[in-house]
Amino acid sequence: MSARRVRVVITSPLEDEFLDRIRAVDPRLELDVPHDLLAEPRYPSDHPLPTLDGAQARERWEALLDEAEVLFDFGPLELAPTLAQRPKLRWIQATSSGVGRLVGRVGLRDSSVAVTTASGVHARPLAEFALLALLMFGKRTLELVADQRARRWQRHAGEELRGKTVCVVGLGKVGCEVARLARAFDMRVVGTVRAVRGRTAEELGVDRLEGPEGLDDLLGEADAVVLAAPDTSETRALLDARRLGLMKRDAVLVNVGRGSLVDERALVEALRSGHLRGAALDVFEREPLPPESPLWDLPNVFVSPHSASTVAQENARITGLFCANLRRYLDGEPLVNLLDPERGY
Repeated sequence: MSARRVRVVITSPLEDEFLDRIRAVDPRLELDVPHDLLAEPRYPSDHPLPTLDGAQARERWEALLDEAEVLFDFGPLELAPTLAQRPKLRWIQATSSGVGRLVGRVGLRDSSVAVTTASGVHARPLAEFALLALLMFGKRTLELVADQRARRWQRHAGEELRGKTVCVVGLGKVGCEVARLARAFDMRVVGTVRAVRGRTAEELGVDRLEGPEGLDDLLGEADAVVLAAPDTSETRALLDARRLGLMKRDAVLVNVGRGSLVDERALVEALRSGHLRGAALDVFEREPLPPESPLWDLPNVFVSPHSASTVAQENARITGLFCANLRRYLDGEPLVNLLDPERGY
């Protein structure tokens, strides 16, 4: 690439230290950070998309997007459908992993604009959430909290994770980290991938590996099922009433993938009937979870507001990924975490 300047527009909040890291990648970068147009973060590593509220916000964003060659995040959602037509835009670095549906919805799937995801950044926090859930149900934590609030002293026997079988659906970066931590607790780990294609159980850190066609068998032997698959046409309603019925009675479901993977109505029935011991859910069919959803009140459900992936260290990790990709972009090398439009992740 020549010595021409490359305009990078930051569209979601980053601390000054991380902006400085981005600037330091190469002197050819022109970093545009419209601080007064960016949404205020609500918590550490929050990445709210900006709005068009405020005087001349639309006009200023239109000008910024027209001049941008690289975007950090997607900018105002209202203008996202115009990104494919921006004359200079070549690449968008997302701050999330699951952006396939958004990319399709706003017309970027078949465009010349490259989209890279934050795949891998959230693997450790999501895996820790999954292990938290398994420990929580094994140690009867929800019941203990209820007893404490009721000032009720009632002794019980808990369980160990050692020797239990966990089925990880989707052995990508998140799923493999779940498997690694589960094996550290001496669990037996089985799992599925979209296509085996010569990959081995040993390579992915599991005791048994199957493609999608083997999921039914794995569900029947698992004490816990962790969903870590993306939202695609193949995974929607992956756990329907039939498959929930295949799960062991008293099994636990953990979903850190996408809410679309589970038929929520069937899940509620399985939880109410006692077929499943419980569920720990970070994602839902509708978000925010509607106040009328029965999942709020079921005593065997742990609700997390799609926050299990977010930790204070996230901005540092995303910045590291973005800087590495900027170096690759400037050197004409393939970008890391390039979204596959056909697969949706």
